[in-house]
Amino acid sequence: MDDAIRVTVETDDGDETVRIHDTEGAVEVGDAMFRFSVDDERADDGERPYTDGNVSADRDNSGTETDSREQGPSAATPESATDPRRLVAVDDVPTRGTIRFEAIDGQRGTEGILERSGDGVYAWRNSCPHKPHVRLDPGFGARTTDDHIVCHEHGARFVRGDGFCTRGPCRGQSLDLIEVECRDGDVYLTDERFDSGRRL
Repeated sequence: MDDAIRVTVETDDGDETVRIHDTEGAVEVGDAMFRFSVDDERADDGERPYTDGNVSADRDNSGTETDSREQGPSAATPESATDPRRLVAVDDVPTRGTIRFEAIDGQRGTEGILERSGDGVYAWRNSCPHKPHVRLDPGFGARTTDDHIVCHEHGARFVRGDGFCTRGPCRGQSLDLIEVECRDGDVYLTDERFDSGRRL
């Protein structure tokens, strides 16, 4: 299954939101477990599954549709472009706002945001501690001020570069840090909880 499924489970013990890259799986929160199985009928019908924009359909000179997905590294492809832990170029991370990425562990993905503060690039889970199913960046960048990332739902404010909440319903809590580092002009996922990452 090419599309990730976003699954959120809420219980009295807490919340968990993950992106699943498989047609079946389970999400656990405390004593509760949610199991699911999804049939991808489009693939069974021979239709091309919808993708999230990483693959585009092109036509060659004969009019035949071709898949423009990379067929593997070429001699001209820089090594950083093939590193599964490379997320983006540092210059792609805005100084005002955020961009989304996915940190992947096997078939499970965690959506994150990258933000640039001063000379550093920082990564957080794309989730407000007050209500974990609420994304700080719904897809067009999180609201930011000079000093804070602002949750659009209840106005919680998180210090840029720190993630500590200074105002709002989750005051005193922090965003869930995802470890990254900048190297040779690129941002790499270094958090050991994940095998690879990609920009969303």
